[in-house]
Amino acid sequence: MAEQDSNTAQPGNGPDDAQFLVQKVYVKDISFETPNTPEIFKMEWRPEVEMNMTNKATPIGDDHFDVVLTVTLTVKVGDKVAYLIEVNQAGIFMIRNLPEDVIDRMLAIVCANILFPFVRETVSDVVTRGGFPQLLLAPVNFDALFEQEQAEAKAQLDAAAQANADITH
Repeated sequence: MAEQDSNTAQPGNGPDDAQFLVQKVYVKDISFETPNTPEIFKMEWRPEVEMNMTNKATPIGDDHFDVVLTVTLTVKVGDKVAYLIEVNQAGIFMIRNLPEDVIDRMLAIVCANILFPFVRETVSDVVTRGGFPQLLLAPVNFDALFEQEQAEAKAQLDAAAQANADITH
């Protein structure tokens, strides 16, 4: 067997190597409202689900980020709101020694993919405890959402640049 020199840096352990760690996953806020109970329980259950989602990352120092994935669901039966639920699922992530554009991508895609199963479980549990049939959120393609947001931001920049060019001519 060959001996290893203890002074030789191992891959992934050097001070300049890229690092990604999940430090903590936690629920930042939950809101659940059932404005039309108990009447809603008498109605035929044919829900319409509207989902809105945001993902926000805030630097908290020393290569750490607080990422909050917010999912808001409005579930209606006919014209009546059965329930509203909002979950702010958060995580603290350490990302070190990566280019800024890669960090932005990781915060928007990788961190959201880590947090989403927790949101899904929380929504299912709270809705069931509220007396409603289980609601399982469909998987989300955060990579496609990120690419779409990037394309929209580029289109807005291009439109603004074109507008400025038209004004100066």
